[in-house]
Amino acid sequence: MLHHAGNEIVTIGGCVAARIALTGFLVLVVAMGIGRFAFTPQVPLMIAEGQLTLTSAGLVAAINYLGYLVGAWDAMRAHRRVELRLMAGVWGAVILTLLSATVDSALWHALIRFLIGCASGWAMVLIAAWTNEQLAHLGKPGLSAAVFAGPGAGIFISGLLAVAIHSYGLSASHAWLVYGVLALLFIVLIARNLPRKGELHRPETAPEPLVLTPPLKRLVWSYSLAGFGYILPATFLSQMASARFPGSAFAQFVWPIFGGAAVCGILLGIAARHLLQSHQRLALVLWLQALGVFASDMIPGMFGLVLGSLLVGGGFLCAVQLSLLCGRELAPKHTRYMAGLLTTGYAMGQLVGPMLSALSTSLTGQLEPALYVAGFALLISGGLVWRRY
Repeated sequence: MLHHAGNEIVTIGGCVAARIALTGFLVLVVAMGIGRFAFTPQVPLMIAEGQLTLTSAGLVAAINYLGYLVGAWDAMRAHRRVELRLMAGVWGAVILTLLSATVDSALWHALIRFLIGCASGWAMVLIAAWTNEQLAHLGKPGLSAAVFAGPGAGIFISGLLAVAIHSYGLSASHAWLVYGVLALLFIVLIARNLPRKGELHRPETAPEPLVLTPPLKRLVWSYSLAGFGYILPATFLSQMASARFPGSAFAQFVWPIFGGAAVCGILLGIAARHLLQSHQRLALVLWLQALGVFASDMIPGMFGLVLGSLLVGGGFLCAVQLSLLCGRELAPKHTRYMAGLLTTGYAMGQLVGPMLSALSTSLTGQLEPALYVAGFALLISGGLVWRRY
């Protein structure tokens, strides 16, 4: 009888853990993969319709990353109305994506992208904190990796939608409606499972002051450069494919390849977790991303763009996961502070990237100079963490 009761408790606990993991996964699909990154496959459409130029697209992207920086930093420091921030992040990503269909100027898109950036920052930080705590409590910490695959899955889904949108010749406004309705359906599925009042906020005692040792400083610089290095191809891969192969439906597959590679990168990272040390695996991932950035421009034809998507996309979420792991290893008593510090550096790198692209396109009419700077930044980023001591 006791054995049967124990099995029943384990089964119930497993179901609860699966529900929490699915909730976190779909929140990140919506807030990050659709709300934040659906802008990438939309750039070619909006440029073709005259809503944006290549330069203004870079500036709008930069404003989006500024919003993410604001939202993520606020979420890290929040002590009151934490659940309200999460709800605002989740539903804000849905509503603002739908609202994108009603505007057609760079100024309005910039405002909406800033607000979506804030929403995705709140959602990313708070849902990750909640799922990590709940899954660890239920004895299922390994499911956190499944949650973290959400952004990549969202990019993959939005990329496949972009292929269908292109094949049916839909306008940018209609495309935003398609993304928004899909986001709404996902959130309706899991809205009842989101944390209630009091489930997110956990008062913390003040930790001892953190000493930023040389390895910690190198990690922060490395992660900041990683954010700068990946964001340019992540923002402009679809536009590069459209410019290189105008009117080609095959060019639309570059973005879903990026998203699928991001999910596969997480799975490969889990499989290779016993090889080398975490900081060495991180360095290799960053160097492979650099190779992908150079390949996307230096190798002609579709092969260069596909290889770039596989290498940059494959390292996207893996680099985030490994950087946060290195932060926990170097400062185990300051995990929350390190997460905030690393997130801030990463967001700053993402903010600088599109600004550099706007400068590059305005001065030279080309994106390539900014891409090469991004590639070298990733090479330096890997070099900073290859040796810990």
